[in-house]
Amino acid sequence: MTRTFGDRLILALLIVAAFVWMMPMLWVLALSLKPNTMLVSSTHGILPWPHTLENFATLLRVSLTPRWLLNSLLVAIGMTVLTLVLSSLAGYAFARIAFPGRRAVFLLVMAGLMVPEQAILVPLHAMFADWELHNTYFSLIAPRVAAPVGVFMMTQFFKAVPRELEEAAELDNASRLKIFWSVMLPLSRPALTTLGIFTFLFAWNDFLWPVVTATQPEMYTLSVGLGSLQGNFAMSEGLGFLMASAVFAGAPMLGLYIVFQRYIVQGITMSGGK
Repeated sequence: MTRTFGDRLILALLIVAAFVWMMPMLWVLALSLKPNTMLVSSTHGILPWPHTLENFATLLRVSLTPRWLLNSLLVAIGMTVLTLVLSSLAGYAFARIAFPGRRAVFLLVMAGLMVPEQAILVPLHAMFADWELHNTYFSLIAPRVAAPVGVFMMTQFFKAVPRELEEAAELDNASRLKIFWSVMLPLSRPALTTLGIFTFLFAWNDFLWPVVTATQPEMYTLSVGLGSLQGNFAMSEGLGFLMASAVFAGAPMLGLYIVFQRYIVQGITMSGGK
């Protein structure tokens, strides 16, 4: 297909817009690779040499960054798995099982979307303090598992699946659990992938609740730990150190998006189309 002048103009504008959007990230990456002695005099430019990995070495040397990285991985993976399990089960129940009070319960779950996070912060803190569960992985994961967005997303997806597929499985004497596991879950892979990626990203970047429940440095997540370093080491280690911490926190998420980009687009497209 031959591109018209208008198509080429739009493509050129999109390339320019993408480059402008990426400039701050490229600038942060460039500063993280420059010696602090150079940054003292100037923070301009991306290409000038010399470049160094000393800022990243300092980040690993002067802090508990490897431990914080492990904490973030455990919290993000645990939260993602539990959210997928609960959201898929709840979504299937709301979409296919006619139990008493289904509509009222679904509206109650959706009402959770209207409650600001800050409104429940103090009750959550008091509850976990009474249970003496602060500074544990349970306290970092449990409050975020109840995800109304995930329940709504899976409910809408399961409603769009033709009932004839379940009826065919019922003719083969498949149980409700067998239908859910062997028929519905494989069909919902795009929606589950999208929900899983968004949940992982949220857990990785979450700061407000982890900074409340994790008061011991050994239990910090990466976002909380790197935030604490900005106050303790920013003046002594320099601007390059801060930029290295930003790159260290953002690089895994960029890689995750690049790997699963196709599934994100597919899941959003299917959800929007239905």
